[in-house]
Amino acid sequence: MPQPKHLTRLDLPAGEPTEEDLKKYWAKCVEKLGMVPNVIRAVSSNPKKARTFIAMYNELMLGESGLSKLEREMIAVVVSSANRCYYCLVAHGAAVRALSKDPQLGEMMAMNYRVAELPARQRVLLDFAWKLTLTPFDIGEPDRAALRKEGLSEADIYDAADVVGFFNMSNRMAHATEMMPNPEYHIQNR
Repeated sequence: MPQPKHLTRLDLPAGEPTEEDLKKYWAKCVEKLGMVPNVIRAVSSNPKKARTFIAMYNELMLGESGLSKLEREMIAVVVSSANRCYYCLVAHGAAVRALSKDPQLGEMMAMNYRVAELPARQRVLLDFAWKLTLTPFDIGEPDRAALRKEGLSEADIYDAADVVGFFNMSNRMAHATEMMPNPEYHIQNR
């Protein structure tokens, strides 16, 4: 059974943007991904918010960091698993499969990251992401110490928290609007 065909359940304009910078970004998405991610389509109904979202996403997920792109995508999927965010599980699960070249890893991250045989650094990073998502009030010095013990710097810990926070926000937007992922994500890197 295919997923529902709507972009979101909100009646927002979802056409191509008229602003030159957003048109260029959409074209770049098509060039690099073969599609415009539905989250970009949805957020583009408000150009100012679209620019802010895109800038934040690009900085957190593609910018310089002591965290690898794969680690950041793994965090995105683990946060989305805790939140049961269909959109991000599908979209970022595809990114984990692509970056790791391991189709099973994306599924493990989505279903239960604890079954994956991961290096200690990634395990503690994902444990931190899970806990910060579900019980943020329980995060304390022992959690940060565990990350440091596995070689994460203070900046890395901050970056991890930033990614966790961003995906908690975007998961909630996806839930609130019932945003659907692009169907193409389902078959990528399998």
